[in-house]
Amino acid sequence: MTQRVYLVVLLTCLGLMCPVVTGIFMDKLASKKLCVDDDCVYTISLARAEEDYNAPDCRFINIKKGQLIYVYSKLVKEKDSGEFWAGSVYGEQYEDHMGTVGYFPSSIVSEQHVYQDANKSVPTT
Repeated sequence: MTQRVYLVVLLTCLGLMCPVVTGIFMDKLASKKLCVDDDCVYTISLARAEEDYNAPDCRFINIKKGQLIYVYSKLVKEKDSGEFWAGSVYGEQYEDHMGTVGYFPSSIVSEQHVYQDANKSVPTT
């Protein structure tokens, strides 16, 4: 009986010391982005969704037609890639999604108001 306990403790300790890392590797969308500041925390613009968008993975946000989105950065388009912006939805009816920042295609939104020019090039991480 005590040997089983020792074996369980040993296996548990080994599991904690050597965790198994699993996941899916995702390619970078771009190597640079345009922002207002070095940390990309200031709002560039306010955009309105012209159509629905369903996020393909955790880097993106779901958007419904008519939603307002705060835009924080704009990825610099690279060959064979779409143009994506990063932002979060705005509005009381979307309160459960507010504060969640993710990417979305710039082609599905129209900028309603530009607050500041995004002229600072920042490397993506």
